[in-house]
Amino acid sequence: MQRWGMGIVALLLAVAAEAVAYDGPVEKKVFTLPTYTTVGGQTIKQVRVGYETYGTLAPTRDNVILITHFFSGTSHAAGRYRPTDPAPGYWDAIIGAGKPVDTDRFFVVSSDTLVNLNVKDPNTVTTGPASINPDTGRPYGMRFPIVTIRDFVNVQKALLDALGVRRLRAVMGASMGALQAFEWAAAYPEMVERIVPVIGAAEVDAYTIGWLHLWGAPIRLDPRWNGGDYYGRDEPVDGLTLALKLVTLHARHWVWADRTYGRRWAKPDRDPGKAWEHQFAIEAGLESLAAARARVADANSFLYLVRANQLFVTGHRSTLEEGLKRVKAPVLLLPASSDLLLVPEHSRRVRALLAAQGTPVEYIEIEGDGGHLDGILAIAKVGDAIRRFLGR
Repeated sequence: MQRWGMGIVALLLAVAAEAVAYDGPVEKKVFTLPTYTTVGGQTIKQVRVGYETYGTLAPTRDNVILITHFFSGTSHAAGRYRPTDPAPGYWDAIIGAGKPVDTDRFFVVSSDTLVNLNVKDPNTVTTGPASINPDTGRPYGMRFPIVTIRDFVNVQKALLDALGVRRLRAVMGASMGALQAFEWAAAYPEMVERIVPVIGAAEVDAYTIGWLHLWGAPIRLDPRWNGGDYYGRDEPVDGLTLALKLVTLHARHWVWADRTYGRRWAKPDRDPGKAWEHQFAIEAGLESLAAARARVADANSFLYLVRANQLFVTGHRSTLEEGLKRVKAPVLLLPASSDLLLVPEHSRRVRALLAAQGTPVEYIEIEGDGGHLDGILAIAKVGDAIRRFLGR
């Protein structure tokens, strides 16, 4: 794994191996709001959010499925922007003609979140701390309002309103996207017919809040972060890279790590026992992947996403039980059996609470040893269950 490009392409191609990519090309579109007022009561001007669509909107506008993305993801869920793209969107295995999320039947809308990590990716269009504040002519930095999962959902709701969509056949998302799916069901129960939270949770508990804190800590410790005021200067690349190393390893499982790297050295003639600069293969692999991801990412945006996740409880309520009472739509829970980040126990607890209150709920684990990322890379394993659930 010498380059991020090769590593991520290999992962994405693994997703797409069982199905032909969504027929394209896919177009990144832009939705604009003149102003948006956050849950916290602060106003953001000139909000822009990128989104993609697949399939055809029915004349009755009732065949819409919303896809919400994970922490480090974007709205690029299926297909390719150009035929020469090395790999399709992350869930191309299940989105497309004849696939579980059948674009011959459904109109799929995939939206970027307000605040997106991948600020320097030319295909990412979203407002966040790296954006220019119209009132000052300078990047917001850490003066950007703190935002929540509910804010992400509210901006998506404004996008759907602009598209004339008043009903959602389903909301589906992985990881942070699963949080958004729960929030959609609680915030707009009259609009959402069903949800599919994949590798998710209906609240972020204390243990996960602590882990998220550790994710963000290297950025704050990088002197170039400068309290978030680094735009136009040397950026906190070292801190961001280390943060992304933590995310990458946390999203995997020790069986995957042993199978992929074992105890091999990064270079056969560089014994880690002989010099500090000599690395194990897994160290070099994490460094390569994280450094390349850091080149398209923004450190402040990473911190804002950390805080949005830490604040999450379904329904923006004080307790999980209270929030889940607002969820009336049937739920298909799809945790990954080897997930060490949002462990299956989160989904089991949600299953019990929903069942106790009479909300229809199904639970199927994605089997594998790939960890949290099995919700992306192994999603085809539960494709039939998704197809059945959407078809009811």
